[in-house]
Amino acid sequence: MERRELIKRIALLTGGAFVGAELFMSGGCNSAADTVGAAFTPEHIAFLDEVAETILPATGSPGAKAAKVGQFMTVMVNDCYEEKDQKVFKEGMTKLDEACNKVQGVGFMKATPEQRTTFLTALDKEAKEYAGKKKPEEPAHYFTMMKQLTLMGFFTSKEGATQALRYVAVPGRYDGCVDYKKGDKAWAS
Repeated sequence: MERRELIKRIALLTGGAFVGAELFMSGGCNSAADTVGAAFTPEHIAFLDEVAETILPATGSPGAKAAKVGQFMTVMVNDCYEEKDQKVFKEGMTKLDEACNKVQGVGFMKATPEQRTTFLTALDKEAKEYAGKKKPEEPAHYFTMMKQLTLMGFFTSKEGATQALRYVAVPGRYDGCVDYKKGDKAWAS
């Protein structure tokens, strides 16, 4: 199964909870090779990798950077987001860097891991407050988009599914009663 097909099915199963989900569910993703990554430079991808790594850092398992989540985000934004959401996402990258510079005194790429974590925690709180007050026709907060794509990209990657989660290749046997011990990893399959 191709990754794109898997993502569509995940979106259907989760009720389309992701930004841009209407495109997943309608199969509206572009697959034209010339549009993939067209608006993103390697510096943008590196920036998105660092944002994703701050959200999901490497610990006992690989982090988001190891799963190349920055590249995943660019493909999803270019191929599956509506133009208005693409604009919010791309402008959000600039806003995030400028806000970090204002709050921390340095741009996001030059900030220490502690500064990045503190900043993104505050930005996440801002995004949640925005989501609670926004009208349905207003776009999602740019950080909400980045966070959702980080989680989706990581947990659907080989690194996330096989090293951060428990994984049993399918087809496998069905066991309807699996013991759970506190601290066990969640299942990827």
